[in-house]
Amino acid sequence: MKKIIKYVILDILRNKIVIAYTALLLAISLSAFSLEDSASKGILSLLNIILIIVPLVSIIFSTIYIYNAAEFIELMVSQPLKRVNLWLSIFIGLSFSMTIAFLAGVGLPILLYAPSSTGFMMIGMGSILTIIFVAIAQLCSLFTRDKAKGIGISVLLWFYFALIFDGLVLFLLFQFMDYPLDKPMVALSCLNPVDIARILILLKLDVSALMGATSAIFRDFFGSQLGIMLTMLLMLAWILMPLWWSVRKFNRKDL
Repeated sequence: MKKIIKYVILDILRNKIVIAYTALLLAISLSAFSLEDSASKGILSLLNIILIIVPLVSIIFSTIYIYNAAEFIELMVSQPLKRVNLWLSIFIGLSFSMTIAFLAGVGLPILLYAPSSTGFMMIGMGSILTIIFVAIAQLCSLFTRDKAKGIGISVLLWFYFALIFDGLVLFLLFQFMDYPLDKPMVALSCLNPVDIARILILLKLDVSALMGATSAIFRDFFGSQLGIMLTMLLMLAWILMPLWWSVRKFNRKDL
């Protein structure tokens, strides 16, 4: 496993797309902190980058990488190596490489300009979202052999988590606005890792106005120590569920 992980990491870190991705994140992060008059405003400016761009690049790049590595995967499967170990090695290599790119592009500027609990929360959420969408990408790549269809599924899932989900929640909120929806809104938010990350970062920034009428219930749940522990477990589940599903499919897949 170690050799495969090392190979994947070195291969990805030398990739021009990953280098350009890191450089772009670094340029945007430095610009955000340089142009704003306070660190909090700079972090708020980076919020959409972390919630939209990072998951998008993570899921698309990971999907394309797995399709491009199909011959390598087939070669490794023919060796005396367990499929589970091979698939987990690719996941670890992809997750580590994409997380390193994120930390270099966003983490370093945050540590330089805003080394606070809010900054650390943003770094943590960005890293976790990167790993979650790498796991989802690996699952997407197993649904079809067609590269274009696989990438299309990945883009649709990103589009759902980043945009469509919030639209559906707002639709339900307007349809049932006469009913108490505080607790159901918390439960619905837990179905989307991007929403969870957004809520935790906004709570740290103390900008409740951006969270709407349900800000109080969000603060009561996500702001408590128990709520934070449950949220971390939930984010871990968002990593493990697609990974477990993809491992099962890969074990049964006819290559």
